[in-house]
Amino acid sequence: MIEIRNLSRHFQVGDQLVKALDAVDLAIGDGEYVSIMGPSGSGKSTLLNVIGLLDRPTAGQYLLDGRETTSLSDDELAQVRARRIGFIFQSFHLVPRLTAFENVELPMVLASVPPAERRKRAEAVLASLTLMDRAHHRPDQLSGGQRQRVAIARAMVMEPTVLLADEPTGNLDHVSGADVLAAIELLNERGITLIVVTHDDEVASRSRRNIRMRDGRIVVDEATGTQR
Repeated sequence: MIEIRNLSRHFQVGDQLVKALDAVDLAIGDGEYVSIMGPSGSGKSTLLNVIGLLDRPTAGQYLLDGRETTSLSDDELAQVRARRIGFIFQSFHLVPRLTAFENVELPMVLASVPPAERRKRAEAVLASLTLMDRAHHRPDQLSGGQRQRVAIARAMVMEPTVLLADEPTGNLDHVSGADVLAAIELLNERGITLIVVTHDDEVASRSRRNIRMRDGRIVVDEATGTQR
């Protein structure tokens, strides 16, 4: 369960105070599929970064599975991220010199997972995304859709319970984007909480709940009517 209470994130830009998040209240249950929309500067990516423990709020509370996170140390936050949260970004963020297999393996290397277990888990997640035939190709040898699926595999290999996707189809053509959405929606059907930031109404309509933001606040929070 994600629970955010009266949460704010402010930035000082010169002599101006920017309220990226302004007294936000939000609860997201286990296994939900939520989309977040809003114009540039509305706070949606800042909210995703706070949920993902990549950024600290200025004020308020963020509880993850009942655990208050705002007082955790940087090392404790890193441990929670590694165990609980997977990330997918518009620009993939793959390491160019590493193969698809090595990119997927990287989080496990950082977490000191034994080599035999790393291989087993990387092969399993690549196979689940029909990428084993591309496992030893570098990112520049893959299509955009394949690179995003490698990014999904890397996000999933540590078996997180929450998957955060920031414009996951933004750099893809329609067909590749649909394939990527189908892949992450399958993960949601298996019980993973899925939160997608998007500018695309068609992408948002696939979620079961849509949140719209403006000026750092949630202005709409409604069910979409989509059933999965």
